[in-house]
Amino acid sequence: MRNVLYVLVGVLAGFALAGLLLFVSRAPAGEPIVLQAAPTKAPIAVHVIGAVPRPGLYEFSEGARVQDAIDAAGGLLSSANIESINLAALLEDGQQLNIPYKSGQEPEVDENESLDLPGEEPTEEPSTSDTDAELININSASLEELDSLPGIGPTIAQRIIDYREENGGFGVIEDIMNVSGVGPSTFEQIKDLITV
Repeated sequence: MRNVLYVLVGVLAGFALAGLLLFVSRAPAGEPIVLQAAPTKAPIAVHVIGAVPRPGLYEFSEGARVQDAIDAAGGLLSSANIESINLAALLEDGQQLNIPYKSGQEPEVDENESLDLPGEEPTEEPSTSDTDAELININSASLEELDSLPGIGPTIAQRIIDYREENGGFGVIEDIMNVSGVGPSTFEQIKDLITV
């Protein structure tokens, strides 16, 4: 009888232990851990201009250097002056990186040239052949008046003044093409706006 009692107590203890284990294993384990991808930083945008073959807006990852921007813009032109540029400097978002030219090798800039954005139709210049429009006399016009002509900036306007002072003025409007920087394309833009 005593053996049966021991067996019965053992069986009951086994059931109690199994129930306890079942209860512990079913207890809530808390919130599951969810692994997320590390956040990636947005690219930085840099506007590269100056003595590079392909000036424009370029995007770089964080930590990019000035040399990376120059490489993206096609490298350096032979007229580039890099003595004052730190090629190892870090780029910053929204930065304009201007690669300077060597002294005296800057390109002629047409200050009245419009900047056409990709995907947009070029804008037509308004017609200036109105009867009430006054022609600019290239033999007597001021620097400001010459500068107002399309394709003529202050530098070329000064050259026109210097030319007429050295050569006694222009005989016909076509003579303006004798001035350095005024070629046939510029003449086509201004021929209906000037007189002698």
